[in-house]
Amino acid sequence: MRRLVFCTVLLLLPGATVCAQTGNPAGVPPGTSQTAPGAPAPHQTNQQDRLFVDQASIGGMAEVEFGRLAERKSQNNAVKEFARRMVQDHTKANDQLADLAKKNGTPQAGSLDDEHRAVQMNLEKVTGHQFDLAYADSQLQDHQKTAQLLEWEIGSGQEMSLKQFASETLPIVLQHLRMAQDLKGQLTGTGPQGVSASATDTAGSAQPEPKPAAK
Repeated sequence: MRRLVFCTVLLLLPGATVCAQTGNPAGVPPGTSQTAPGAPAPHQTNQQDRLFVDQASIGGMAEVEFGRLAERKSQNNAVKEFARRMVQDHTKANDQLADLAKKNGTPQAGSLDDEHRAVQMNLEKVTGHQFDLAYADSQLQDHQKTAQLLEWEIGSGQEMSLKQFASETLPIVLQHLRMAQDLKGQLTGTGPQGVSASATDTAGSAQPEPKPAAK
C-alpha cells in the first residue's frame, strides 16, 4: 500500500521519473555521508528532496503571484480576503524554503512552470465573477497537489530540515484547502456540505424544512 501511494503521488509531479525506476524511496543513496548506519549526515539531500524543493518553490511562487492578482482584480471581498491570506502565508513559507534550500545546496525553480503560466494567463484574461470562480478553482487544485507533495516529502525525503518543514507546512496547506472549498461554496451559492447558502443560519447549520401539518 505504501508503494502504491508513493507511485500515485509521484505520477502527479511534473517531470517525475517512473515509479518502478526509483527503487526504495526511503533508502540512503550510496556515498551519502552518515552519522550512523542508515542515518544521513545533515544537509545530505536525496532525489526526492531535490524534486520537492523544485516543485514546492513553483507552487509557492504561484500562490503569491495569483494572490496578488486576485487582490487587484477581484471585486468580491471574500476573494480579496482569501487572496491576502494566501500572499501572507505563502510568502512566509517561501522565505523559509529558500533559506533551507540555500543551506542544503538544493536549487529552487527560477520561474513558474508551463502549467501555472497557463493558469496565470487565463486569470489575467477573465474578469468579474468568472475570474473569482477561476481563481477559486485554481486554489482548490493547487492546494490538493501541494498537500500530496508535502506528504510525499514527509514519507520519502531524506534531509530532516526539509521533512520538518513539510510536516509544519502541511496543516497550514490543509487549512487553506478547506478555506478554498468554503470560498468556492460561497461563489457558487452552496455551503461546505453542498446546501444552499441561503438555507444556512448564522452558525452555519442547515435549517430543516417545515413539515406539513398532520391531517
